[in-house]
Amino acid sequence: MKYLFTFFIIPLILHTTSQKETIVGKWVGEDQNQIGYLIFDNEGHAAFEIDGQVIGGKEFYMKGKKGKMTYTINYNTTPIEVDFTLTKIESGESKKILGIAEFTDKNTLNFNMAFDAARPTTFGEDTMVLKRVQ
Repeated sequence: MKYLFTFFIIPLILHTTSQKETIVGKWVGEDQNQIGYLIFDNEGHAAFEIDGQVIGGKEFYMKGKKGKMTYTINYNTTPIEVDFTLTKIESGESKKILGIAEFTDKNTLNFNMAFDAARPTTFGEDTMVLKRVQ
């Protein structure tokens, strides 16, 4: 029985852990002819960077207000669900951006998100292909 546990259960646990860690990093992609970056840190913060402007992370300013952006990932769904939460620090007001992702390999990610509170269900013309740069 111990051997069954070792050969079947432990690899499943290790696979899940490594899969969760693969999202952490800096990813580059192109959307509407603009090059941008999506950054996931290992503390649960995320940021978008376009033309040198960063939106998100532990702390950022938008229209004079301090905010932060966090992310959560549900690896138990297909495709993977990726949720971003933008929070105004002062008021606690927040907004979610819902997305989906799928790894085509450890350094390539198909990514789709919606800003209208409805999670995309498929990868279509709005899909961005992101490549890991860090």
